[in-house]
Amino acid sequence: MSKRLDGKYALITGGTAGIGLETAKQFQLEGATVAVTGRNESGLQYAQDQLGESALVIKNDAGKVDQQTILAQQLSDKFPRIDIVYINAGDVTHKPLDEWDEECFDRVMDTNLKGPFFLIQSLLPLLSDSASIILCGSVSAQIGLAQSSVYAASKAGLISLSRTLSGELHHKGIRVNTLSPGPTYTDAFQKFGLSEEKQQELIEEVKELVPLKRMGTPLELAKAAVFLASDESAYMLGAELLVDGGVGNL
Repeated sequence: MSKRLDGKYALITGGTAGIGLETAKQFQLEGATVAVTGRNESGLQYAQDQLGESALVIKNDAGKVDQQTILAQQLSDKFPRIDIVYINAGDVTHKPLDEWDEECFDRVMDTNLKGPFFLIQSLLPLLSDSASIILCGSVSAQIGLAQSSVYAASKAGLISLSRTLSGELHHKGIRVNTLSPGPTYTDAFQKFGLSEEKQQELIEEVKELVPLKRMGTPLELAKAAVFLASDESAYMLGAELLVDGGVGNL
């Protein structure tokens, strides 16, 4: 039996941990050849160990426009084409309105919206005539969660891009959709510098926001990404797939 992504070449930005790394593993299981990006040297090495020698692991800052052009060139040197692009890298900074400054605002917008836009532009010559571009949105763009202002706005921009770029590129066979997670348990919770007790308290608070009273798993999001990457979703264009435990709808 053929696999769902047999013969396809995939790029996953922010693919060295969490949802991105799990998606890379699932893409490989379905037959794809994958490239992943990340910024941290130890994370890049970990991803290489997890994905094996067949994976292309590239150091890249998703928020720097010039590096997106370089990334496209690096991929063109290694891959004959790109069939799947999963824009997963993101800055999840949350803080009260009065604590934001221009530098922090720009960093979130550069990573979550500006960089992805120019990466897609740079990849255009490489994209196949049946390419699937998946943008990582967030349920935060659908709700009014306090302290999420800049993050949610950046993700709302991506959701809009999935529609406008679909309108611009569908005649080439390229489709763009958004995969919007709700609260998902990843190792990102360990990066807040909290004690184990405080970290568990935060996790319990987040769970209470979700109608299902639990957080999603990287595997659940990765399986949804496989669907959007595969021909099974060929009739979806400019759509948003919410995998959020009901946060955005209930």
